[in-house]
Amino acid sequence: MLLITSVIAAALTIIFVKLSFAVIGLRRKNQIGLGSGGHDDLERAIRAQGNFAEYVPFGIILIACLELNGAPWWLVTLPGITLIIGRLVHAKGINVPPPDFSKRVLGMKLTFGTLISLAVLNLGWVIYKLFTV
Repeated sequence: MLLITSVIAAALTIIFVKLSFAVIGLRRKNQIGLGSGGHDDLERAIRAQGNFAEYVPFGIILIACLELNGAPWWLVTLPGITLIIGRLVHAKGINVPPPDFSKRVLGMKLTFGTLISLAVLNLGWVIYKLFTV
């Protein structure tokens, strides 16, 4: 069972829905059906949502792989929490006018660091399991 992955994926989904509602609300407010129509706030909201959608699936997949392959709970949980924090910090940094580049950079560092760590952890865990079974 993917209990830890389920909780992490649920938390990330709630964040994604919140970002999506922000885009929808600004589209309605500005009467924009497609694109940003030159509205900076809408462009920021679109990019926050899009950026989230671009990176999160890889994290969830890698977290699920770790959990399915029997990694300890803490080895699955820590990157999940870090991914959630990274995505929240990035979204906050991009949505605040003017964009807070320090938060965006920190959010991306946490996200990239987590994704790279998850890739290495998955490879390392597979090698470990192959030689200890």
